[in-house]
Amino acid sequence: MNKKELIEKINKIKKQKNAIILAHCYQNIEIDLVADFVGDSLGLSQLAAKTNADKIIFAGVYFMAETAKILNPSKKVYLPNVSGCDMADMINLKQIKEFKSKNPNAPTVCYINSTAAVKSECDICCTSSNAIEVVKSLNSKEVLFIPDKCLASWVEKNLKNIKITAYQGYCPTHYKISTKDILKKKEENPLAVVLSHPECKNEVLELSDFVGSTTQMMEYCKKSNEKEFIIATELGVAQRLQRDFTDKKIIPISKEIFCPSMKENSLEDILFTLENENNEVKVDETIAKKAVNCIEKMLKI
Repeated sequence: MNKKELIEKINKIKKQKNAIILAHCYQNIEIDLVADFVGDSLGLSQLAAKTNADKIIFAGVYFMAETAKILNPSKKVYLPNVSGCDMADMINLKQIKEFKSKNPNAPTVCYINSTAAVKSECDICCTSSNAIEVVKSLNSKEVLFIPDKCLASWVEKNLKNIKITAYQGYCPTHYKISTKDILKKKEENPLAVVLSHPECKNEVLELSDFVGSTTQMMEYCKKSNEKEFIIATELGVAQRLQRDFTDKKIIPISKEIFCPSMKENSLEDILFTLENENNEVKVDETIAKKAVNCIEKMLKI
């Protein structure tokens, strides 16, 4: 089938099965043609909590589909490809328990980029959009933060009166971005504003004009009077900005900064999943009951 036929068939089956397709901004850009919602982790979590669909096709990675399932235990959730997240896989249930045991008196904030099992051991979840607000909400002078040490460092820098003890995980994709990359792009584009994701290293963030989540970066581009932007995050964000804001110069930090796991889905994969309902995501009931509190506390904030 050609692309038009694929899209028509996906939309037809989606309607027949009362299914919804959620896609993360790091996905291949063609997925947007059939997605009901494209966004970052916070937006996808919020929509998953509210959907009336019977089936959720999640074009993303495993922890995202788990979150959707936890928030919708009676609905069917499917992944076109069972892709993991390198950051989320850096910590497991045993490791989170050990980390907490060394710091027993501090509440634990869990970045949404973590498995359901890890979320079940944490007090509250956060995304890069709301991490500062979530940490503040705990009213604690010391907080444990897992698994991303870079996001933890950025939050601590913005909340100087709170000590954050971070697990030493990180996003391999964002960790590749260096100060050399930023300085080189700035030299080539001296009028450009640098926008960075807080999963980047601290020294990269210090060279940036704006630090924010995927959605916050996209909103900044939309509302700013500036005309040139260096986008220091996963390639999919820059590609969507180039598509949506043709009157502005959007400069990816590098075409090599992409998440391999996020790029595994295609329109063919989504059609196959809709037709065959393969790769259903299930979460252990005991884990889900504990993890849902962690996520719902965040959604209230």
